Amino acid sequence: MIQKKSIWFITLFTLILALSIYYVTMPSELLMTNNSALVKNKEEEKVSKEVVAEIEESEILTSLRVEDDEKVQKEIDKMKEVMASSDATSEERNVAYEKIKALNENRGVEEKLEKQILDEFKLKSFVKVDGDQIKVVALSKTHDVKLANNIMRSLQKTQNKKMYISVQFQNS
Repeated sequence: MIQKKSIWFITLFTLILALSIYYVTMPSELLMTNNSALVKNKEEEKVSKEVVAEIEESEILTSLRVEDDEKVQKEIDKMKEVMASSDATSEERNVAYEKIKALNENRGVEEKLEKQILDEFKLKSFVKVDGDQIKVVALSKTHDVKLANNIMRSLQKTQNKKMYISVQFQNS
């Protein structure tokens, strides 16, 4: 009995030793290929963060974006937990996946509408799409009803269905 335990110990020890020697002597190129995608993603994030840092925005817009991003991220995290849960049914997982997909699509629509406002009206803005409602917070020194009406009409043209659009101006 003692001899079997000794043999198993020696066998496992040599296996661990062989794997560690293999890992240490492995070419660094193989290690870098797995990490290169991560390094590239981190570099892209740094570049995108630098670009955002160069654009001076109102503290109001920044705080609205941060608040909205946190809220959306919490919702996505909840849905990911449902998807990863072993207790969840396939229908619950599908619903969670569809919600994540809808949240990501909303983000894309919001960014597109912000860009549209910037291009057409030369105003920095924050856009939040929630169901059939679009809330716009735009930076402008003048609070012009005509400008707000033009923004609403412009945004409505891009939508397939009737939307309730509200525009709020903040001093820049």
